[in-house]
Amino acid sequence: MPDDFPELPAGVGPHNDKELELMLAGEKPLAMFSDLPGPDTVLPTAAFAPHVASGAIAMATFNELLPDGRTLRHEFYARPGEEWRIKPAFKLSQTKYSAWCNAAANDCREIGRLLGYSEADIEIFIARASQR
Repeated sequence: MPDDFPELPAGVGPHNDKELELMLAGEKPLAMFSDLPGPDTVLPTAAFAPHVASGAIAMATFNELLPDGRTLRHEFYARPGEEWRIKPAFKLSQTKYSAWCNAAANDCREIGRLLGYSEADIEIFIARASQR
């Protein structure tokens, strides 16, 4: 992270590598991941699998064909009763991350809400993204 980014206050996301733990604790309603399938994929499919199989977490996957012909795999995980968040999050995620968060702060706010971040955390994230 560049040195000119302000430090995040304690407790403010990102939730990276903590999504499953937060979901199982009931603190996060939705998690989303995207990657190109292949040997270097960083999708957490295996970690979430037992919880999906038990019904503790719902899973949805979408494949997005990229302009260069590659396929981007999206995985969404939701706590029971929060599955409604998946489709709007997928729709918002189809726009490139750097574009939707820098150019369309309202989309960034909406996806932050869908992911379960507080309004304060979302505003901090947007302020940091605008410094890039």
